[in-house]
Amino acid sequence: METSIVVSGFGGQGVLFAGQVLAYTGMDHGKEVTWIPSYGPEMRGGTANCTVIISDEEIGAPLVSRPSIVLALNLPSFEKYEPMAASGGLMIINSSIVNACSERDDIDLVYLPASDIARKFGSIKMMNMAILGALAGKRPLFPLSDIFESLEAHLPKSKHHLLDANHKVMQAGFDEAVKG
Repeated sequence: METSIVVSGFGGQGVLFAGQVLAYTGMDHGKEVTWIPSYGPEMRGGTANCTVIISDEEIGAPLVSRPSIVLALNLPSFEKYEPMAASGGLMIINSSIVNACSERDDIDLVYLPASDIARKFGSIKMMNMAILGALAGKRPLFPLSDIFESLEAHLPKSKHHLLDANHKVMQAGFDEAVKG
């Protein structure tokens, strides 16, 4: 089975890191993965996105025109990727800052107040972890515990003091997605 995921938002929202965590989780659990970053010259504040493909078999090409899953962290990302999401797919939207709604009825939509969840646990910078938690709740590519383990294994040691808060944010995103 192959799953394609686009993570998109402003630079500084942890878009690329969220994609890396997904790719690392796949690699850590024996899957074939690709991770392709893309960002404007501005980095912080500019647009950023990455495409992650996770598969049980070799991946033919890292290009994705109709992603199975879209994680839209801001309004421009919602507007760009909402029409591209594959029918039957999933779109998780950071409803803390995206005030638009999709008219599509052929995809699973999750409006997650990711920024608000992260802020509640200490820093809006962890909102990407709320999004990953919601993804695990709606499309369990991996158990949440596997994502926790990969985050811990691949987070730089200088950031390990943030692990507990990141785990709490991820769990809160998971819980919100499951109940919604």
